[in-house]
Amino acid sequence: MTRIVFDIETLGFPLETFDQETQTYLLRFADTEEKVEELKKNLNLHALTAQVLCIALYNPDTKKGKVFFQSETKDDYESSDKTCQFISGNEEEILRHFWDIIPKYDQFITFNGRNFDCPFLLLRSAKLGIRPTRNLMPYRYDVDIHCDLLEQLTFYQTTRRFSLDFYCKSFGINSPKANGITGLDMKQLFEGKRFREIAEYCYGDVLATAELYQRWLTFLNFH
Repeated sequence: MTRIVFDIETLGFPLETFDQETQTYLLRFADTEEKVEELKKNLNLHALTAQVLCIALYNPDTKKGKVFFQSETKDDYESSDKTCQFISGNEEEILRHFWDIIPKYDQFITFNGRNFDCPFLLLRSAKLGIRPTRNLMPYRYDVDIHCDLLEQLTFYQTTRRFSLDFYCKSFGINSPKANGITGLDMKQLFEGKRFREIAEYCYGDVLATAELYQRWLTFLNFH
């Protein structure tokens, strides 16, 4: 069975870029300044109010990866150990690269992909006029198609959900958050044109997810 691990990074559009009617709709329950700020912060969670900055993929069998990331200029490069290609482009190009690759694998592996990455990629692609090449929302309990590690490690949400960083620390896995960057830093990094840092952070997440997958596969996979 061929397998691929993937992860995405997103960034919400500034609230003021939406028309007044849309802003009013989005803010209809935000009756305090704190709630307005919370809403702005959470725009990155929704495909209709955010964009894809980066998609990282990693093959746990070949130990090779590819990262597609937004950049204002062409800035392709390779990791120092030659195991990962970093390919720049605009958002549409990133998505098209992803949809070219994903059908080639029997199983895809994510962390919280069913609740975030997968529906985001499907809906964002549709909004941009890109036809997805694969259904990323298959039958929830068929782990041979989609292994969402957050679903598996919570036994389908019967136990508490933790962050990828927390699971990594608990299992003794290096977390990319240890380098001081988190998903909350995407706005600052993107506005500062630090596109490579976004790409490498995303790749760090996908490597951590792959290592967590190996732990689950060894000790908790009963399928």
